[in-house]
Amino acid sequence: VKNFLKRVRERTLSEDLTKSPSPQDSFMLTIYEELVQTLGGEKQDLRKGVVLFVGLQGTGKTTSIGKIAHHLKEQGFKVAVSSTDVRRPAAMLQLQRLAEKIGVPYYGFEEGLTAVEIARRALERAKKEGVDYLLLDTAGRLHIDEELMQELKEIREAVGPSEVIYVADAMQGQSALTAARTFHEVVGLTGVVLTKMDGDARGGVALSVKEALGVGVKFMGVGERIEDIEPFYPDRIAQRILGLGDIQTLAEKVQKVIPEDEAQALAFKVLKGEFDLEDMLKQLRFIKNMGPLDKLLGMLPGIGAQLKGLKIEEKKFKKTEAIILSMTKQERRNPKIINMSRKQRIARGSGTTVADVNKLLKQ
Repeated sequence: VKNFLKRVRERTLSEDLTKSPSPQDSFMLTIYEELVQTLGGEKQDLRKGVVLFVGLQGTGKTTSIGKIAHHLKEQGFKVAVSSTDVRRPAAMLQLQRLAEKIGVPYYGFEEGLTAVEIARRALERAKKEGVDYLLLDTAGRLHIDEELMQELKEIREAVGPSEVIYVADAMQGQSALTAARTFHEVVGLTGVVLTKMDGDARGGVALSVKEALGVGVKFMGVGERIEDIEPFYPDRIAQRILGLGDIQTLAEKVQKVIPEDEAQALAFKVLKGEFDLEDMLKQLRFIKNMGPLDKLLGMLPGIGAQLKGLKIEEKKFKKTEAIILSMTKQERRNPKIINMSRKQRIARGSGTTVADVNKLLKQ
């Protein structure tokens, strides 16, 4: 952070922003450009091959592997996962269940094998099956010990990974990087995954990763769902930090959830004045699938700062959905036919009041 401030100060003084038509905008641009460089410059893709995940216990390493496997599968890549954590069968079982949930192969082997033997066998199978990415989980520890580091060195030598990714808890701040340096010295990290980036302390550690380790952040975890992982775009993160929003990520989320033909059909209905409660129900479900509303609104320029500390009332969405679901298809398509007796039936069916139903119909 000190180096970042020093670079901003040097650029500001050397460029003489007072001569700019808009010194404030020029200063903001300087901060933005230096922030992007501090965060790593350009987005760094995951190189194909064996991706070795390392880190301390409790940082979300195994869950992150599942999320990244899901992300890569969605991108059209052939992915497999395996675990070398022979001391914790529960960790192996967790990864196996995640693999089943997202529909990618889990390479499991008979008991009694060492971590290195599992890694070798997993690599052999991945080569036979023509896998693009083999995501390999390793043993986590509550603290760094010599035995763990020796095991990681042997696994690295056995499989020759294309990437060695350190998984860090963003909520731990700078202490997360202290352990990362030790891992980097022993196994040579090529990237970092930051988990819990949806918390209150989000982003602080991201500023230090490139400077402290010389490697960039590859992904960041932004929630508990399997979909809640995002590639790390330094320019987009810089925009969020400066309160400029993140329109690109928001647009990508919309494209994933709302099919293009659905979006066009909806726009046509709105233009014709034919938007009904059936359409509203579809929209509510699309929004729910995109994630928490406060996160989505926070990606809009100028809104993120205003939302700080504001808890978007998700219950209102659930109540609206319950009311619409308690209507017949005919009532959704033609709300004008909803008289008092129908309102009472809808209110009973949705666990709400007639006043709630009236409020929705007036919107």
